[in-house]
Amino acid sequence: MLPWRPQPWARPCRWSSPLVQSLALTAITFGVLAPLTCQQLLHSYFFVRPWYLNPMSQEFLKQNQEDGLSALRYFESLQAPNSSEKMTSTANQPWVLITIITVQRRPEFHYVLQVASRFHRLLQDCGPSCQQHYRILLCNVEADPSSHWDAKLLSKFFAVVDRYGDHHHLDFSLNQFEKEKRDYTYCLEKSLEAYNPQYVLLVEDDAVPEEEIFPVLQHLLQMRFSKPHLQDALYVKLYHPERLQRYINPEPMRILEWLGIGMFWGSLLGSVYAWASNRSALSWSIVGFFALYSMLLVELVGRHYLLELRRLAPPLYNVVPVTECCTPAMLFSAPSAHRVLGYLKELRCRPGFAKDIALYSLLRTKGERAFVVEPNLVRHVGLFSSLRFNEHPKLL
Repeated sequence: MLPWRPQPWARPCRWSSPLVQSLALTAITFGVLAPLTCQQLLHSYFFVRPWYLNPMSQEFLKQNQEDGLSALRYFESLQAPNSSEKMTSTANQPWVLITIITVQRRPEFHYVLQVASRFHRLLQDCGPSCQQHYRILLCNVEADPSSHWDAKLLSKFFAVVDRYGDHHHLDFSLNQFEKEKRDYTYCLEKSLEAYNPQYVLLVEDDAVPEEEIFPVLQHLLQMRFSKPHLQDALYVKLYHPERLQRYINPEPMRILEWLGIGMFWGSLLGSVYAWASNRSALSWSIVGFFALYSMLLVELVGRHYLLELRRLAPPLYNVVPVTECCTPAMLFSAPSAHRVLGYLKELRCRPGFAKDIALYSLLRTKGERAFVVEPNLVRHVGLFSSLRFNEHPKLL
């Protein structure tokens, strides 16, 4: 009887075959390991929404309410500066003016106190240089300013301007989106008039700054935005929703980044595989497989979590062309702020054309440029919107 020999068609099915090993790695990674380890990652494709979204949203709201009470206690225990100290702080021209736009909503969360307390603490931790170059202004756009109790508390510590009151009354004929735009331009204009800063950081009252915001801002403004192609930007966004940070989006810059990740990790992992399997040469098919494997892995796990690695140092932060949504934290240079004020007065906002879309439309109609910083320098904590009613908000 003749000895059995493996048929040619059976050779690719051996365990030593690169094809079998590639299929096994893919099945184990995307069928077992990634789903088990990433099922609670909110911004991952593997997030099990029916199991975790409701409890995570409730936990977030509970923690947010506790953070609001902590912020309230922070200011209640803080000694208010005397009038002469306030006069001194407003007399100097700041490098960056931080203007917090606030309106009364869901008072139990104390949104504006969370934002103001974090900025105040970070400035104190940063030292005299930051306190000299940064100022905080509160812009109260509540229709009845006296009803905004958190703003009244903050007036003991920061300068406050009221949008409505004795001389300005709310025009009830305006739709909510146009009112929001006019409130926004009012706060930007008052920031320029009152302080004449070099930059205005316009922050909405539910955008809590990250711990590293001041070192990163200093690096960006002194090093990165001194470059000609960034210098005349109409605005710089410090926040983009995490759910919109994925690679599979109509944004060419992200596709280039995604391909770069595939090329880098494809070559690296392919070389490791060739060394581990004692192969004399590295084939393009192996490199191509690991490139696709890496690209698929970072997209499914979530680009947001890859971006978080950039927080290791300010120079690692990325500055890329801006996208449409949203406006929790916007940085304007003084010249660009004047241009924005002129542009927005020509536009009327409405449902489907809010101020963020209006600002983005200027890039096309006026030939302007704008950028966004990655990862985010603020966290958006306000699940309850001032524009849309939602009694049971979710994180997604």
